[in-house]
Amino acid sequence: MVIDFQAQGIDITRLKEPAIHTFNQIQPHGILIVLAEPDLTILQISSNAIATFGIAAEQMLQRPLSEFIDPFQLERIQTGLSATEDLDIINPVKLWVRKKGDEYSVFDGVFHRNIEGFLILELEPALAQENIPFLSFYHLARASINRLEETSNLREFCQIIVQEVRNVTGFDRVMLYKFDNDGHGSVIAEEKLDSMEPYLGLHFPESDIPRPARKLFASNWIRLIPDSHCEPVTLVPAINPISKEPTELTNSILRSAAACHFEYLHNMGVGASLTISLIKDQKLWGLIACHHQTPMYVSYELRKACEFLGRMVFSEIASREETEDFAYRRQLAYVQSALVEYMSQEENFVDGLIKHKPNLLNLADAQGAAICFGNTCTTIGKTPVAEDLNFLVQWLKNNVQEEVFYTDSLAQVYPNAERFKHVASGLLAIPISKRNYVLWFRPEVIQTVNWGGDPHNAYELNQENGLRLCPRKSFQLWQETVSLTSLPWKQVEIKAALELRKAIVNIVLRQADELAQLAADLERSNAELKKFAYVASHDLQEPLNQVANYVQLLEMRYQSQLDADAKEFINFAVEGVSLMQTLIDDVLAYSKVEMQGVEFELTEVDTALDRALGNLRQRITESGAKISRDPLPTVMADSTQLMQLFQNLIGNAIKFRSDKPLEIHISAQRQEEDEWLFAVRDNGMGIEPQFSDRIFVIFQRLHPRDEYPGTGMGLAICKKIVECHRGRIWVESQLGAGATFYFTLPVGGRDRERRNGRKAQNDLFGRGQ
Repeated sequence: MVIDFQAQGIDITRLKEPAIHTFNQIQPHGILIVLAEPDLTILQISSNAIATFGIAAEQMLQRPLSEFIDPFQLERIQTGLSATEDLDIINPVKLWVRKKGDEYSVFDGVFHRNIEGFLILELEPALAQENIPFLSFYHLARASINRLEETSNLREFCQIIVQEVRNVTGFDRVMLYKFDNDGHGSVIAEEKLDSMEPYLGLHFPESDIPRPARKLFASNWIRLIPDSHCEPVTLVPAINPISKEPTELTNSILRSAAACHFEYLHNMGVGASLTISLIKDQKLWGLIACHHQTPMYVSYELRKACEFLGRMVFSEIASREETEDFAYRRQLAYVQSALVEYMSQEENFVDGLIKHKPNLLNLADAQGAAICFGNTCTTIGKTPVAEDLNFLVQWLKNNVQEEVFYTDSLAQVYPNAERFKHVASGLLAIPISKRNYVLWFRPEVIQTVNWGGDPHNAYELNQENGLRLCPRKSFQLWQETVSLTSLPWKQVEIKAALELRKAIVNIVLRQADELAQLAADLERSNAELKKFAYVASHDLQEPLNQVANYVQLLEMRYQSQLDADAKEFINFAVEGVSLMQTLIDDVLAYSKVEMQGVEFELTEVDTALDRALGNLRQRITESGAKISRDPLPTVMADSTQLMQLFQNLIGNAIKFRSDKPLEIHISAQRQEEDEWLFAVRDNGMGIEPQFSDRIFVIFQRLHPRDEYPGTGMGLAICKKIVECHRGRIWVESQLGAGATFYFTLPVGGRDRERRNGRKAQNDLFGRGQ
């Protein structure tokens, strides 16, 4: 009975990816023996041994191999086993297996050691008494090479390969199958009998060759199934008596395939198969798949000849792939070199990537790109909007660990991408640090894909004889219109992006060092300025006091001799000294607002506000101001500086009141996770919006001093206090309509900044933000 494969509680992944390397079954055309060294004691043996040795498998266990194989031969084999780690050097070994009496059978013996260290011997019937002569194989390979050298086109080259392999092996069909980045594959070359259904150009879903199978193909260069309808035989015993686990058979040539794979071959009409792995950069690039409609055995020697031919011709495939990409690779190398030069010349490396020609788009043939650095995304070309970019970067930070991420169908892994598919169905991303990315985008391209059968019904679940997967029965052409997909990213583009990443990291590290040096210089300079301001303020006070005292003494002593003008001049001098002393006091207060060295603590804002109101009690009473407040939070801050901030803002509101009864309201609102927004609102005379920035500049005034006394330092001090707490301050006002001063304080205050600062030491951009 067939059931829905989405059924709850069924582990589809486990069924799709069984541990086939530990199957305790082998194909029946040979015998597998697990041996313990050095005396070659039989630990496990396949149950079909009785047909060859004339004795039941159970009776052969824990006995030395020398009882069943010619001792002289075995002595030479043991010498070879001890002399080399690479057992391929001695493989295959012609073995005369002794039955009862003087009857012998000749086998090809192949040795290997599995990852557990057990020695495994596999016996296959020897079809010929001698190995293939070297010259015969040489002429075979040379004929193939001569044909391959006649073509420069990669597709034609692949077609010649399948023709030559079919000539060598005699299989009914030979295909060259290439894997895509997503695990799917396609047939790019085919040679077959005319009567067989063509598969050339068809795509096949990833589930046809699941990950465990691909992993085994990457370990074994060649794989033979001489009879897809055979009944597998088991190992006796099923569990290794030493390891107490099933014996690991990754490199076994006799290991049985999964039942699902046998059924898959039956549905394709395949009676025998031979598979040659094509491996590039230690990854499975593709396969040469040979199919025969009836059972067909291929000797070990011929299989090895095919393996050698596969390795040899595939090295040429890889070389020709590189050659076809050479012109494009050279173009990208020029773009990359230009971008590195531009980044080095610009003060901000981001400008070097987007302001010139060629730019970032040319490095990956993209229609849009973004450099997300800190909290800002700088874009070029067609990209998602800023909000979508921010969410995408957040998703990358949480889900991608690799040094490069690329996909031609972003919506499959990030569903929110569907809404901006017209600009970003494809994404290539390189992280510069944990929170900074360079992104390239490609738009959706509607495509028609030819599949070998319906990929959406590549298998089904069957509950007969236990829950198992059953492959599809039809491999006829099935066309699918594919959306939410871009043109794929080429490997040369991915490599170019990785090279650019190295260049950006180097440039940013250099700029970070320069910024660190600048920060150190500024810190030293600021410290000297603070010291100078403090010393100058104290040193200026004494001569000013002397001037004021002597001028006043002069007026007292010679009062009767001074005319009205002289007395007025003396008053001007005393007022000037008083103003100078006020200025000095304000400069001293400004210099004491420390950016470093203040230990913030939990501070109740209500308490700081009460202290400020206490200091302003007389001015509040004289002005008749009505002051109200909302409930105020507790923050990490310096309580004295917070008190001074409120005192200056409320004092400013009292000074610049209108004719209406003065009302001042203080409120606070939680803006987001890390920030409080405070507001000091009044109904005073207000200011023109064009001056909203100027009023925070030191010594800046909007009114004559004789109209509104003061030094112009109060709001500058407020700005410095707020910035010391890593906040912002601004004003919203209209002339005659009052003013509202807003400022923000981070929830965590300085302690949070210090924690982030320590963390930023491990982050590439920590010092630059």
